Amino acid sequence: MTKRIFISADHGMAIIYFLQSDVVSTLLAAGVEVVVLTDDDTKEKIASRFTRPGLTFEGLRLKQANDYAKKVQPRMQWLLGYLRRVGGSRRINTEAMDSHIWEVWGENGWKFRLGIWIPSALMILLLRNFSFARKYLVKLQNRFTTNIYSDLFDKYQPDMVIASTPGWRMDRYLLRESARRGIPNMTVIVGWDNSSSYNVSGADVQWATCWSELQKEELVKGSDWNPEHVHIGGIPSYDGYFRKSWLMPRDEYFKLHGLDPKRKLISYASSFVHFAPNFPNIEALAKLVSSDALAEPSQLLIRLHPSHFQDKPKIFADERAQVFELEKKYPNVHVVQPVALGGSLGYYGGEDMDEKSSMMAYSDVVVTVYSTMLVETAVHDTPMIAATIDTPGGWNKPKKFSLSLKEIGDWPTHKRFRDAKAGRVAKDGDELRDALNLYLKDRSVDSKERRKFIEDEITFTDATSGKRTAKFILKVLEK
Repeated sequence: MTKRIFISADHGMAIIYFLQSDVVSTLLAAGVEVVVLTDDDTKEKIASRFTRPGLTFEGLRLKQANDYAKKVQPRMQWLLGYLRRVGGSRRINTEAMDSHIWEVWGENGWKFRLGIWIPSALMILLLRNFSFARKYLVKLQNRFTTNIYSDLFDKYQPDMVIASTPGWRMDRYLLRESARRGIPNMTVIVGWDNSSSYNVSGADVQWATCWSELQKEELVKGSDWNPEHVHIGGIPSYDGYFRKSWLMPRDEYFKLHGLDPKRKLISYASSFVHFAPNFPNIEALAKLVSSDALAEPSQLLIRLHPSHFQDKPKIFADERAQVFELEKKYPNVHVVQPVALGGSLGYYGGEDMDEKSSMMAYSDVVVTVYSTMLVETAVHDTPMIAATIDTPGGWNKPKKFSLSLKEIGDWPTHKRFRDAKAGRVAKDGDELRDALNLYLKDRSVDSKERRKFIEDEITFTDATSGKRTAKFILKVLEK
């Protein structure tokens, strides 16, 4: 009898993970039928791009899911979501979770702090120290199980449900419904920092596949996963990098952005915009490439972050405008923006993997904050710098929490990057200049450390993580 799987792809990174890798194609080749549930507004566009026999697309009904979250005991649902995000065991590095706790403090008034934040702190203390408390939290969330997808479950009768998180996002309602029906389910970890920035599951999820032993440890020690149910499959989304299947010809890429092939290329990938302005980093780079301070004549290509295209809060759009003004001011400064897929996927649709891959491959140095692009850049063996030049006070907006870029170096993934010595950290303009000159003179500096870094972080570098992950799914499916 033909097996059938539901896959929740509620984020552009999930589209890349499942559909732009070998995961879904390998499942289809094995005779499994796959139903991908994705953003309702872009479902048809995605379906037309990836259509093939055995593959069906349905809407994720995110509007209904959001309505349920907002209308059915919304305060309790918010509290459960907050606790699961920050309630991971203290046996792992909790720096990223701790920052979110203070973000919630900073963006709320005293009534909230006294009535919710302080009592929550006591609950977090329990969650951080006792596995029974974390397991009880997972069970407590099951009271908020909907029937949003009941007709789809009845229609397709899936044998398994797979999501790109263990219920950290709106996929929690789909996963809870699958658990209530006794249907096996699984999560894949699509992001580098996912298993350390988020923690306790939002539903009863049985299986997981992740990038590395490092992530597995975060899942097992941080949120009580059964180690025998956590698979290390690498990261399928990066198979295309190793195959160079997204790489544009260099002359074509330079022509696309009006770049000078005789100048060295320094690229900046905006990151961490939610917590701090990136403009100080960008302005420092623009001034450096426009002066004689660098070892080689250079040019700057700035990649804006998807958050820069949000209407709210306005500060992100304002910074975007600042960057475009900088491009007008300096002749060797260029801006590239992520390509939008649309709907709730926004600028995370995976529509510009050729742009990203080519930028990292053809840059002489890539600068960011502590973005996942550090891992992606290391895959391309391109020198990289984490720049943490601050604006005093951060965003300087009432009730908008800011965090100094210099204070995030001990977040789990950030600390691993620093400990690996796979790149340099620049805290001011002088350190940035010196690090750039080091790499502009010799791009092989830290190459050995970059290779070790990706081996530790993604495990497999043979471009077969998609097939490896699919084989694990098939193995579980046969149980």
